[in-house]
Amino acid sequence: MSTLSLLTPPPFMSDAMRRSRRHMLARTGLAWLIMMQVMMLAFPGYLRHGARSADSQQALEQAILLMNWLSLILCVPLVLYCAWPVWRGALRSLAQAKVGMDVPVALGILAAFIPSVWATWNDVGEVYFDSVSMFVAFLLSARFLEFCARQSVGMSDDADPSPDQTPSGQMAADAHLLAQADRVAFWFVCIQILLAALVGAWWWQAGSSQALAVTVALLVMSCPCAMSMSVPSALAARRAAWLRLADTSPNPQPAQLDQATRRVALQNLYGSLAWHVLMTPLAAFGLVQPWLAAITMLLSSLAVAANAWRLTRIGSLGGQGRQSAVELA
Repeated sequence: MSTLSLLTPPPFMSDAMRRSRRHMLARTGLAWLIMMQVMMLAFPGYLRHGARSADSQQALEQAILLMNWLSLILCVPLVLYCAWPVWRGALRSLAQAKVGMDVPVALGILAAFIPSVWATWNDVGEVYFDSVSMFVAFLLSARFLEFCARQSVGMSDDADPSPDQTPSGQMAADAHLLAQADRVAFWFVCIQILLAALVGAWWWQAGSSQALAVTVALLVMSCPCAMSMSVPSALAARRAAWLRLADTSPNPQPAQLDQATRRVALQNLYGSLAWHVLMTPLAAFGLVQPWLAAITMLLSSLAVAANAWRLTRIGSLGGQGRQSAVELA
């Protein structure tokens, strides 16, 4: 019996798919490496507001300035190379007069990176290089999971699943689920960008120093990564479950598996939407820092992947146990 996971390369990968997978993995790995270094460099900044002597405070400020410059140097390749798919996707969306999921992501990166560069150059204010590096690393990790899910069912960014990879050939049902996820993600992004602008303007008019942090946090949380991978991850898990069913069952039931797949896909889509909706008020009131918003974005994507992969249990059970797994999913 085949052992499959969300990260298992599909056997029908073309050379172009392999190159895309390698490039995305390289960007993700480099982003994580930079993030870990930047997080260590940001540590002195966390100690800035403690009680200490004037000489100690001056030494700490000099160390913070040095760490900020090193973080800036590290974040340049992160923003230009690792986040290049974000810029490409945002420019493509804007050229087509659309609001794709890359637009709020690009705005979130710029809203945190540019003020941080200005603060470092002028040695005044707070920097958010740690939030930028965490956001990009977590974003690319979530997108890599989505990318693997799409590849495993023969999908590109604008393609439907291959007919021979779906157990019952219900292409219309799959297309409907993908379109539904796209609609939900589109309206979520539009509302979240508008909300970030309005809430950020309110904080700015109030003269609060949290205005930038609140705006960045809301923009980070506007990334619908979990929503965009909700259906592809479910379809990928269905393919793995079907392959296992074909190996272990003389009479597999594709209709039951399709029904369970639809249920899990909708759980992923609306569950991740509910998660973001619940976290948004906390971010609007300044209770969620940008780095924490990036963590919540990653957690929602991991939860979607874990929930989708429950479908693979169907293929490893037999008889009544398989029926119970389908009902549970």
